[in-house]
Amino acid sequence: MTTLHDTTVRGFASDNYSGVHPEILEAIAAANHGHQIAYGEDAYTARLQEVFRHHFGDHAEAFPVFNGTGANVVGLQSMLPRWGAVIAASTAHINVDEGGAPERVAGIKILNVPTDDGKLTPELVDREAWGWGDEHRAQPLVVSITQSTELGTLYTPDEIAALADHAHARGMRLHLDGARISNAAAALDLPLRAFTTDVGVDVLSFGGTKNGALGGEAVVVLDPAAAEGLLFLRKLNMQLASKMRFISAQLVALLEGDLYLRNARHANAMAQRLRAGVEAGIADGSVTGVSFSQPTQANGVFAVLPDGVADALRESFRFYDWGPAGGEDAAKKEVRWMCSFDTSEDDVDAFVAELARLT
Repeated sequence: MTTLHDTTVRGFASDNYSGVHPEILEAIAAANHGHQIAYGEDAYTARLQEVFRHHFGDHAEAFPVFNGTGANVVGLQSMLPRWGAVIAASTAHINVDEGGAPERVAGIKILNVPTDDGKLTPELVDREAWGWGDEHRAQPLVVSITQSTELGTLYTPDEIAALADHAHARGMRLHLDGARISNAAAALDLPLRAFTTDVGVDVLSFGGTKNGALGGEAVVVLDPAAAEGLLFLRKLNMQLASKMRFISAQLVALLEGDLYLRNARHANAMAQRLRAGVEAGIADGSVTGVSFSQPTQANGVFAVLPDGVADALRESFRFYDWGPAGGEDAAKKEVRWMCSFDTSEDDVDAFVAELARLT
């Protein structure tokens, strides 16, 4: 068919805006021959289990799903009884960006805790970790964290281990939303298991779509005792792919070699280049009135802009305002700039130059 969009348009709104990495397209094409058994009984899904065990340990089991919200809903639902609740940061994707799916689809109460950097600590968890045995309160039985967080920050392995130990000591489990888990691995320069399996994470959502996949996510069970009924819950929640080989092939292509790291390292490096370019402009006076609201640790840059600059800049590059539409944070004029595997140095430099022109 004819290309329907302007392929020269670039943006910094989301790593979901990027296309599909050529190696992922090649993997899909390679899987597209002959017949394979549907619903996961195919050679690619079998290979995927081996690949995930290589990265996460011998007990890891992966359940491919369509999208990140589905992964979070199915994974959390498998960890909780009907009366269970999840403690999460107020900025967590499951709390603010999933249309109420955890509550409406999974029937899960989310107990959210305000944080300045998107990260939970044992002390913050304890604000909602109470009331066990009280029939009038949803029972806090899972702590959910995001790596890297919705504010672009990172947990260290020690921080996750402390949360896991704290949760487990109180009879709770630890869930990790890994929509950008590859960016975290690249930034930390650590194997995936070093900040998941080895430090006590029980179940995680593994994200591929934001890292070059067409649409590939998975629920990954690290502790078999922490999840129940995933085989049935995936179907119940409309996340069971009939032609699963095409989801599994994408994740195999990402993880069998180092593609997940190559893509993530590049995206992270472009975010660092963007921040460094703006900082240089601030230092030499070509960029004025701009500040940063979070450290740049993965592939996202969070900044505060002068009045009117965001809308003017969006005439050339799409990106999102951040934070609530109303309330005290709305006056911050905070924005988010995301880089992806196909963000180029020229993209970044053009963006910084336009920002300098407008400020």
